[in-house]
Amino acid sequence: MDILKYLKTNAKRIDDNLDKYLPPEDEYPDIIHKAMRYSAINGGKRIRPILCLAACETVGGKKEDALMVACAIELIHAYSLIHDDLPAMDNDDFRRGKPSCHKKYGEAIAILTGDALLTHAFYLFSKGKNPEQNNKILEEISYAISTFGMIGGQVVDMLSENKLPDAPVLQYIHTHKTGALICASVKAGCILGGGGEKELDALTKYGELIGLAFQIVDDIIEIEGEKGKMRNSDIEQSKLTYPAVYGIAESKQRASRLVTKATILLDEFWGKNTPLYQLTELIGNRGY
Repeated sequence: MDILKYLKTNAKRIDDNLDKYLPPEDEYPDIIHKAMRYSAINGGKRIRPILCLAACETVGGKKEDALMVACAIELIHAYSLIHDDLPAMDNDDFRRGKPSCHKKYGEAIAILTGDALLTHAFYLFSKGKNPEQNNKILEEISYAISTFGMIGGQVVDMLSENKLPDAPVLQYIHTHKTGALICASVKAGCILGGGGEKELDALTKYGELIGLAFQIVDDIIEIEGEKGKMRNSDIEQSKLTYPAVYGIAESKQRASRLVTKATILLDEFWGKNTPLYQLTELIGNRGY
């Protein structure tokens, strides 16, 4: 399998469906619909929705059955980025090489755009044909982005700025702010693919491993650089990161160990010839 082609093909599939699921930009009030599209269809890697599709395929499902949920997950991610970029939060002027939503449309519209994307995501979740699956996915996603997950991680991240390095707090931030939604994306794909309890348990453990690895690699990229990065905002704001606590070399080793554990788990259950296995190796090696 050409995993880069798989990523490109499915990222386009996500974008095409986001275009279909989001309100037209000329629909009144048009400014909010333009801002939603500006923020959601903007060339991101689509890692979370693609992990959802890949997990669905891994347990024997059809990825077409997971597309709407995958798109909803991407809308949640887009909402979180809009709010992260606000002056009251990370105060980033650029996102993926373009002006952040609040720089393009103003802070008030940016806040409402994030709210609108989150709301629209749950509208899409409600459209599934299988009520039992819908309820499971709503439970998983709601918990993952609540104060017990993504929001809680964001709160602790903000409170930890300019504080002394603290390994347990760092672990909490990364597993909640980033890892929780990544793990929930994998679990949603498993549910939609008809995976059983053993498969869901295995992919939950996998999702926890890859979610943490993903954020550690992001921390490294913030320092070593990647095309499209505008500035090192984490260093400027004295954010709590893995390199700040462990250094670059140890952070790379930790990410590598997590990826290895994740691939071993996948191999034990499904073998190496799955898109999820190859995606895992790619995630662990991006940027370095």
